[in-house]
Amino acid sequence: MSGGEPWPLGGAAAVAKDDMTSGSLSDSRESSQQSAEAHSAEQAHPLPITKTPPAGARSARAGSPLRQGLPREVGGEPWPALGPLTTLTPDVPIPVAETDNLATPAESPHDSSSDSYSVAALRAERTTRAAKILIGSAIVVAIAGVLVLVARYLLDVPAVADFLVTYPGVTELPANAPVGIPAWLGWQHFFNVFLMVLILKSGLEIRRGKRPGAFWAPRRAGASKVSLTIWFHQAVDVLWLVNGAVFIVLLFVTGQWVRIVPTSWEVLPNAASALLQYVSFHWPRESGWVNYNSLQVLAYFTTVFIAAPLAAITGYRMSAMWPASARRASALFRLEWARAIHFPVMIYFCAFIVVHVFLVLATGALRNLNHMYASRDSSDWIGFWLFMASLVLSGAAVALSRDVFIAPIARIFGSVTRR
Repeated sequence: MSGGEPWPLGGAAAVAKDDMTSGSLSDSRESSQQSAEAHSAEQAHPLPITKTPPAGARSARAGSPLRQGLPREVGGEPWPALGPLTTLTPDVPIPVAETDNLATPAESPHDSSSDSYSVAALRAERTTRAAKILIGSAIVVAIAGVLVLVARYLLDVPAVADFLVTYPGVTELPANAPVGIPAWLGWQHFFNVFLMVLILKSGLEIRRGKRPGAFWAPRRAGASKVSLTIWFHQAVDVLWLVNGAVFIVLLFVTGQWVRIVPTSWEVLPNAASALLQYVSFHWPRESGWVNYNSLQVLAYFTTVFIAAPLAAITGYRMSAMWPASARRASALFRLEWARAIHFPVMIYFCAFIVVHVFLVLATGALRNLNHMYASRDSSDWIGFWLFMASLVLSGAAVALSRDVFIAPIARIFGSVTRR
């Protein structure tokens, strides 16, 4: 432990002399053993102690002190290993180190090497993880099946049927609301998806905490360096924020904001009605070209005006761009709080993307893809092929988002170094 004495303690294998009596040597061993036990108790940690081996144990070399450290790997032998013993003194036995935490090869429960044991442990861990995923998936499917059955039962209840008639799931838009999806909105949607995929990929790499292979630092003197993955994550974040700012401006300039911002409290019961229809697999009437249903409105509003700002603010607090001199702001908005918010927001984005893609494909794939990618209200295949092209570009970007390809771009804005 930090600040402690070298281990094992010296003295147990002192230099032997020919005229040393067996009684004085025994007293020396007992004193050394008592000192080791007292030191272990004082440190409150299960450390090895020395004791005299049974008769017949090998003897120490005269004039050579015995010093061994801990093993260099789990399950290995103490290091350095004892060398060959040449000059022997019959009456000076070697102390044997015992420990509760480390076993010698003879006492090890594993017959294979430590590498084989590591592989076996890794396989067992993967098997356990796969079993947990399988069990979790089965539980989710079971819960989803129960919810579907309950929703279908509720549709036959007269009070619920009247509720669906009163609130069909869609809130009427103002009379001056624009109709259709303009081309700029389709391009914004593509850029948002493209950048979001890279953000999620690099964010998960950062969270895994793998040892970085390269670092980036600005050219100004005294600036701290960050891993190349963190730099890439923050660089893509900046592009995503720029794209989002352009989206917000165009949203309000063109009047498209009324399509995703609730303008009446009736959006709440209509959203509940739409949710019940979705869960029962009696899809609500889709007319995304003119008006989203109320559940879509709430989901888009939450994503654009709540989740995105939270991701931006917490990400800025966690980044190297946060000013170190802003002590008062740092105390008011602690780094731990930012981390506690940032990851759940990422989980929300992942869940939103999965549900969004599923509903797009399940409620009229060709027409929905034409709305989103081709800005046309038809059921031909143009939007589908544009969607496939966007997937290819996003997949290629993910494959190329590696240090060897990121480093040349990062060098334009700073210096890149290896470990």
